[in-house]
Amino acid sequence: MDAMMMDSMKGMMMGDMQSMDMSLMQACMDACSACEQACTVCSTQMMDCAPACMNCADMCNTMMRSMMRMQGMSPAVMMSMLDGCMAMCQLCMDMCMTHADNSEVCRMCAAACKACMDACMAMRSSMMAA
Repeated sequence: MDAMMMDSMKGMMMGDMQSMDMSLMQACMDACSACEQACTVCSTQMMDCAPACMNCADMCNTMMRSMMRMQGMSPAVMMSMLDGCMAMCQLCMDMCMTHADNSEVCRMCAAACKACMDACMAMRSSMMAA
């Protein structure tokens, strides 16, 4: 998302959400997008991690779309969604790591899940500090 879009989003936020760190939010959306793409590719490998990958892709997509639609989002709901996204990424990463020695796709998916968890944690920590 470009800087102009992020600037316009600042004006739309209400209440406590106005103090949100836009650069962390952008990094989190980017990580969710990358994780969604990696999980989608990994789910086609037909390994036992496929269901977790599909669910993680859906969760990351939902998290990203919710962050783009800030109106009406409360900090408590956002933090709960971040927690859910981190939990799904952890599950997917754990499942993919069981195949990481034999599958480059699973290894990349696990790395994308870890990056997404880290970005969600940074976003959540920033919100807690605000």
